[in-house]
Amino acid sequence: MGEVELGASALGGIFYICCFTIAFGFSTGSQILIARRNGERAYDQVGPVMIQGVFFLFALAIVLYSFTRIFSTDILQVLISSDTILEATASFLNIRMAGLFFSYINVMFRALFVGITRTKVLTLNAVLMAVTNIILDYLLIFGHGGFPEMGLEGAAIASVAAEAVSIVFFVTYTFLTVDLKKYGLNKLVSFDFKLLKRILDISIFTMLQYFVSMSTFLLFFLAVERIGQSELAVANIVRSIYIVMFIPVNSLSTTTNSLVSNLIGAGNTNQVIPIIRKIARFSLAIMAVCSAIICLIPEYIASIYTNDAFLIASSIPSIYVIAGAMLLSAVSNICFNGVSGTGNTRPALLMELLTLVFYCIYIYVIGMRLKMPVHVCFTSELIYYGLLFIFSALYLKSGKWQNKKI
Repeated sequence: MGEVELGASALGGIFYICCFTIAFGFSTGSQILIARRNGERAYDQVGPVMIQGVFFLFALAIVLYSFTRIFSTDILQVLISSDTILEATASFLNIRMAGLFFSYINVMFRALFVGITRTKVLTLNAVLMAVTNIILDYLLIFGHGGFPEMGLEGAAIASVAAEAVSIVFFVTYTFLTVDLKKYGLNKLVSFDFKLLKRILDISIFTMLQYFVSMSTFLLFFLAVERIGQSELAVANIVRSIYIVMFIPVNSLSTTTNSLVSNLIGAGNTNQVIPIIRKIARFSLAIMAVCSAIICLIPEYIASIYTNDAFLIASSIPSIYVIAGAMLLSAVSNICFNGVSGTGNTRPALLMELLTLVFYCIYIYVIGMRLKMPVHVCFTSELIYYGLLFIFSALYLKSGKWQNKKI
């Protein structure tokens, strides 16, 4: 639709994801606990973790939605310098934030199925969400099929609707295919503060870790926004490519997290390091192929997101940079999630914070002070993944993660 829409969807999307990652961090901690109980064959203790998580996250969604409805415009006014982009971002978020009610529940279903190693359902759910989102984007953004032309707001409605459809799918699939009695899902128990505290003992650090990590990514886009409107549009195109490339790494990282916790629960601590190494090699091989492909046809990849020749040409240097960063991420994310999978989420948070200190300083200097080109700003990802790998590898090698009880 244009540079303003690209920029607003970038900032609005990252703002939403910052809120979403709080729930994702909680679900990651829940997933670790579910996987541990699954490895211990204490199957009836799986369901209560999932149910308490749903109660907690729904309450949290109410709080965050109310907060953002009241204060989001004030927050954005401080962060965004362009009035045009500010107005478009606020319009997008007024609708998009309603998705918290659905996405916060969805992540608990994800934690359940990853924790009990039934991940095929996640693929089915992803396809359903994508198809719903794409169809509604086509109808609502451009006003096809008799629908009103809603532009950026139409994109927000499509995303919220896709998350709502996901809830319906997960609930239906669970009731039809999962042994509810075996996993303790057949009893809608009351709010259990003791169990919630046990979940939060693990989750609170992953919640903080994901929120702080994504907030610094928002800082990256705020820095680029101050360089220029075209630069922000380029950054959003590259961010979209980045996220698509990150899918295999993210999937394997989640697998690492769950398998490590299952192995420890089953008493096979000696297999943890070998499985992390095996998954890291597999992840690197996949990402090497993906990076090679986008480096061979960067113009074609960028043209998927825009038909503006200037934006396409301007995106190419940044595409090369993120291709290199993804090779680092392929290994560093596996190692880092291996640390989280052991249940040692406090050290994981400390590693993340230390890495982000360097990341933020780098972004502030090259983006906000020196106003370097976008592709130079994206080299911050090399700093981030390089340091995260070093810290994670050293911690795993130290052996301090062993015998963590959760």
